[in-house]
Amino acid sequence: MAIAHSNNAPLIVGLTGGIGSGKSTVARAFRALGVIAVDADNASRAVVEPGTPALKAIEEHFGPALILSNGTLNRAALRAIIFSDQQQKVWLEGLLHPLIRDWILSQLHESAAKSPYVILESPLLFETDQHQLVSTVLLVDVPVEVQLDRAALRDGNTREQIQSIIDSQMSRDEKCDRADIVFDNALSEQSIAPRVAQLHQQFLAEVASQ
Repeated sequence: MAIAHSNNAPLIVGLTGGIGSGKSTVARAFRALGVIAVDADNASRAVVEPGTPALKAIEEHFGPALILSNGTLNRAALRAIIFSDQQQKVWLEGLLHPLIRDWILSQLHESAAKSPYVILESPLLFETDQHQLVSTVLLVDVPVEVQLDRAALRDGNTREQIQSIIDSQMSRDEKCDRADIVFDNALSEQSIAPRVAQLHQQFLAEVASQ
């Protein structure tokens, strides 16, 4: 469950959802209303940019094959390793999660001065300790079959590959139980903007009441 929102703390809304749920579409709708959304995926890229200590540690641990000719991380090769080897996944998370958390905290702090409230967009909000950084959790939820169809159409991956990603994350039921607000995104795309606008007013009212 999310942390309590206190009088002297900014309202931070954790926005999460599984692959193919449409989380990014919902985030764009909030951005269109002038709300700053910090994307945790950007953090995972920023901390392994060329020249960073984390990228050097990954190269030393996994070997030079994990570095592309342009000096960037071979994400596809790394993903293949960690999805097939739990120990390597644990090692990588131990390296990156503290760095990602620090990057996110910096961005949230900077954004809070410019936005009435801040969105933290993170696919792994519950699977990491990032849920501890937010005041309330908004889960974008769709049935697993919809996830499979949307993600296969978008990414060109097989349904089996997408299912393995879904299986590696927290179950849909548990996410729904832990979320403060569940956003049903199996409805039409045209319904997203007006429903986000309603949530926007709800969050503004919460900020005003503090």
